[in-house]
Amino acid sequence: MSKAITTKKRGGVVHQFIVVDPDLCTGCETCETICSFVHDGEFNPINTRIHRVRIEPVFNIALACQKCEDAPCIRSCPEKALEKDERDGSILVDDDKCNGCGYCVRACDFGVMTMHITTQKALVCDLCENMKEEFIDPEVGKKEPQCIAVCPKEAISLKNVEQIGEETRMDAVKRLFGDIIGQSKE
Repeated sequence: MSKAITTKKRGGVVHQFIVVDPDLCTGCETCETICSFVHDGEFNPINTRIHRVRIEPVFNIALACQKCEDAPCIRSCPEKALEKDERDGSILVDDDKCNGCGYCVRACDFGVMTMHITTQKALVCDLCENMKEEFIDPEVGKKEPQCIAVCPKEAISLKNVEQIGEETRMDAVKRLFGDIIGQSKE
């Protein structure tokens, strides 16, 4: 599975990351549960790498690492335990170097860095690159983000910023010119 898109843009690779559609997300927590399971072998959403956010009364969404270009989590780590994978933009945690100080958690602008409840090592979405081999679906035959595979509402997808920008532009045009677009179809 090639997660990195080979398109060059502004001198770098355009990386894909987890995106959740808030219109489809119900806050069911399936993504959190499967994430902890495929990485740790137990259903414990505390040790997840994707995080459900519920704002009452009716807004649900999940967030995962946004693969920041100049990632504050990496800059903040005094032990140099975090680095960016140049292939796919994922933040990698060196468990041997991570001392559990939590500076990365405080530095993350999106609140998606957490600490493993048992090991006290940093956790961040790796697009299931480090999922346990025994949990790879034999029909798929490769590692893939399990939150996407099991989301009952298909609210989670893997996109890059160019795709998100295009979708945002399309939505804006529909909002601005919805009446005109509707008339032209009649």
